[in-house]
Amino acid sequence: KKINMSTDFLIAVEGNRTAALKKKIIHYYIANGDATIADLCKEMDLSIPTVTKLVGELLEEGYILDFGKQETSGGRKPNIYGLNPESGYFIGVDVRRDSINIAAVDFKGKFISVEDEVPFTLENTPAALENLCIIIDEFIGSLKVSRDKILSVGINITGRVNPISGYSYSFFYFEEKPLSLIIEERLKLKVYIENDTRAMAYGEYMKGAVKGEKNLIFVNISWGLGVGIILDGKLYYGKSGFSGEFGHFCLYDNEIICHCGKKGCLETEASGSALHRMLIERYKEGSSTILADKINSGAEITLNDLIDAIQKEDVLSIEILEHIGTNLGKAIAGLMNIFNPELVILGGGLSLTDEYIRLPIKSAVRKYSLNLVNQDTEIKISKLGDHAGVLGACLLSRGKILGMI
Repeated sequence: KKINMSTDFLIAVEGNRTAALKKKIIHYYIANGDATIADLCKEMDLSIPTVTKLVGELLEEGYILDFGKQETSGGRKPNIYGLNPESGYFIGVDVRRDSINIAAVDFKGKFISVEDEVPFTLENTPAALENLCIIIDEFIGSLKVSRDKILSVGINITGRVNPISGYSYSFFYFEEKPLSLIIEERLKLKVYIENDTRAMAYGEYMKGAVKGEKNLIFVNISWGLGVGIILDGKLYYGKSGFSGEFGHFCLYDNEIICHCGKKGCLETEASGSALHRMLIERYKEGSSTILADKINSGAEITLNDLIDAIQKEDVLSIEILEHIGTNLGKAIAGLMNIFNPELVILGGGLSLTDEYIRLPIKSAVRKYSLNLVNQDTEIKISKLGDHAGVLGACLLSRGKILGMI
């Protein structure tokens, strides 16, 4: 009996090791693209027979494909293998203040369907949560792939999110059950939740402006303000997943109440909501703006309205944005002095104003950061733009279910 128990244990351990090695092969293909068995052996420090066996099993299971012989200048031509894009799909949901971006990617991380700005109002109510589930369910139903091919769903939410436990403490915290589990039970699919800025950072790292850098800061300049931090190629979460609350540095001696309930937060002087407030204040004091008719009518001024005004060269909006950029640049200089990153990426809605926001930030960074640190760091605008969050949500859900994160 003892021998049987020992044998069973060894079989279980061997099974776990095999699964881990297969995941490692998939991770390699995700990070490096198509490769030969020799390439895998070199990376994984395993023998050719072992890797050949693992690749054969992955071929049978449908996760990778054999693309045939590699073209070489001479000698025996090795076979090239790579991920099968149709072996599974991942859903990403980027929840914003007044809309949702939702998308699906194949196993290789390529978009197969994207819906931008689906109408949605982010409210901390059961009705809003149910509406979110309906939108996701209907999107999945519209896809031309079988539901059982959907391997996981990633959902970005602003504020305090613990992605490990599945709790969101800023929105939809109605009961003791984790939000991820509530949505899982509703959709009958594996669900991961993530902070929106961290997902944007990951999307940019995997498919955007990052070109080999391993230490970077992604600054999400939207209605609010946050950062996603990647250190040595890995997302930094902090103890409970609450890292990145950049907007709630208490830097100003003002009486403006932030949405977090405190006064003087950076977000009150350097964000889309700050731009909105300052624009209306300046207009009431007599300044001109192309948004005057909207303000006078009492219509809601959205972040898209503000971005559009800047892109149409509204002088007042540009002037306020430059002021906000200077405030933000001072704070980013502090982050650079602490983390000494290779790259700072400016993303979120206001990054769509491009040089209007980048130049004042860069000028302030040069002025307030340490010279040697400043020389180490490049400042770029997000390459993925408005799709950074939704692509990040897709890729994070893939990474988590495959044990990459």
